[in-house]
Amino acid sequence: MENIFNIRTEQDFLKASLKTFRYQYENVEVYRKFVDYLRINPDEVDEIAKIPFLPIEMFKNHQVLDKKVSADLFFQSSGTTQMNLSKHFIANENLYRESIYKSFEEFIGRPEDFIFLGLLPSYLERQNSSLIYMVDYLMNVSAQPENGYFLYNHSDLLELLNTLEGKKVILFGVSFALLDFLDYCHSEESSVPLNFLKNLIVIETGGMKGRKEEMTKDELLVILQEGFQTDRIFSEYSMTELLSQAYSLGNNEYECPKWMRILVRNAEDPLSYEKEGRTGAVNIIDLANIHSCSFIATQDLGKTLPGSRFQILGRIDHSDIRGCSLLVS
Repeated sequence: MENIFNIRTEQDFLKASLKTFRYQYENVEVYRKFVDYLRINPDEVDEIAKIPFLPIEMFKNHQVLDKKVSADLFFQSSGTTQMNLSKHFIANENLYRESIYKSFEEFIGRPEDFIFLGLLPSYLERQNSSLIYMVDYLMNVSAQPENGYFLYNHSDLLELLNTLEGKKVILFGVSFALLDFLDYCHSEESSVPLNFLKNLIVIETGGMKGRKEEMTKDELLVILQEGFQTDRIFSEYSMTELLSQAYSLGNNEYECPKWMRILVRNAEDPLSYEKEGRTGAVNIIDLANIHSCSFIATQDLGKTLPGSRFQILGRIDHSDIRGCSLLVS
C-alpha cells in the first residue's frame, strides 16, 4: 500500500481510498461478506460515496483483521463486564505511532515541546485502552520528567501544575474527571492556591459515562474555560476502532488529518449522505486502518462544516436506526 502520510490532494485521497477498499475487500473476510451481503459489485465502486461502511458493531462480534497479517496487540472498548466489548486488532504499531505523532504535530505542535499530564481514571483502570496507548506514546516521545498520570489525587495534580509556570503543558482529561478536578480546586478541601498556568492546554477526550449530569459539548467547554481560566480548551475525537485522531481547537469544530475523513449519512438510509450542515450519522474513513477496516459507520451523530471541519452532536438512539445494524454470520 502507498504511504498514506503523503496524501496532499482530494485526488490523492480518492485514489488511496479506492485502493484501500479493494485491498480490504479481498483480505478482510468480515468486510468482504458485508459488501457481498449488500450486493455491491466492488468493480463498480469508483467514488467514495459508493464505498460500503462497515457498522461499528462488527468489532464486537468479529475479528476485523487482514488475513495476510497476525496481531497480538488489540485495543478494547470501555463498558461493563456484562457487555460484549469491541476489539480492534493492531498489526502495525509503528503505523499507529506515526499517525498519532503526525496528527498531533499538525494541529498542536511537536510532542517533544510539551509536558504531558493525564487525568484519565476510567481508562487507566482498565486494560487495552487505545487512549492510554496514545498518551503513553506522546509521553515517551516528550521524555519530560514531569510527565505522568493522576487518578483521583487532585491535590498532587494541582501542586504540580503550580510548579510548571513558563513551561508548555498539556493536560489530557476525560470530561467527568476534569469537572471533578475543577470542583476540588474551587472547594475548601483544596489547600493550594488556584493559579492555573498561562501556557496550559487542556485536551478533553469526551466521556461522562454516567459519572456526571449529561450536558452539551458547548456547555462543557464553557465550564472548562471558566474553571481553568483559559480559552485553550481543545478536544480530541477518536475511538477504539480507529488509528487516527481528529482535533478541535475550539468551538466544538474538529479537523481531520489528511488521511482521515468524516461523511454524514442519512440515519434512515445508510447508503445516502446528508449535505453540509445537516445532521446525520457519522461515517469515518481512516486510512491508517490498513489491516482492519478503513470504512466505519459509527453510532455518533454529527454534521460537516465548511473547510472539511465537522461537529459531533451526540449518539444515535438505536430505535431510530434503519439498516445500520446488519449482522454478518
